[in-house]
Amino acid sequence: MNLSDLLITDREQVALSDVQLSDVNKTSIEQLIKEHYYIEELHNAGLPVNNKVLLHGSSGCGKTTTAKAIAKALNKTLLILDLSSIVSARIGETSQNIKQVFDKAIRERAVLFLDEFDQVGKARGNDDKDVGEMRRLVNTLIQLIDYFPEKALLIAATNHAHIIDKALLRRFQLQITYQLPDAAELDKYYNKLLDKFPEEMRTIDRKYNISFAEAKDDAYTQIKTAFIARLERQVKVSV
Repeated sequence: MNLSDLLITDREQVALSDVQLSDVNKTSIEQLIKEHYYIEELHNAGLPVNNKVLLHGSSGCGKTTTAKAIAKALNKTLLILDLSSIVSARIGETSQNIKQVFDKAIRERAVLFLDEFDQVGKARGNDDKDVGEMRRLVNTLIQLIDYFPEKALLIAATNHAHIIDKALLRRFQLQITYQLPDAAELDKYYNKLLDKFPEEMRTIDRKYNISFAEAKDDAYTQIKTAFIARLERQVKVSV
């Protein structure tokens, strides 16, 4: 498998200010960005820099957009690897593929984003041989993470942190939890989404107990419905 086949290319530019984050998470991510901005000064002072980050929690709450925003803030290339797409029955091949991606991230001093990180844990089966092979894959990942240099940045994301091998979890210096937004956070998000549209299109049925991504999709669907209805009324009037 070619390296280009493994990586997802996403050139979307996302500013950190556009990511919906809790105050605690925003503070943690801003600190991470500052550490890498002042990496030489911190090294000269004998201080380590956090460069292994785990984003975990509810789906659709901003883990991927956070990785994009961090890459943009640091002016680094973002390499996205979806682990669910490369975990193979031939575990040795999977290990080799992952190593290729890590090597590229190190060469380019990039932000490497490992999505669906729990696939390493989920892939374990009941068969003794399968478990042994998956342990070797986990060991490979541990070694790659241990030797990942500070001038590159590793970000892993999962919705199921509890099933990931504990030895892997310990490698991440920074672990950030994403939770479903509360009503106030969603209202603030809805207001921001709706603000750019004409007033007559801002009245929607607001849904709660959902993620930001689900709120955005539902809001846009309702806005498009209202917009198309207005277009159809204009056609009837002109006729």
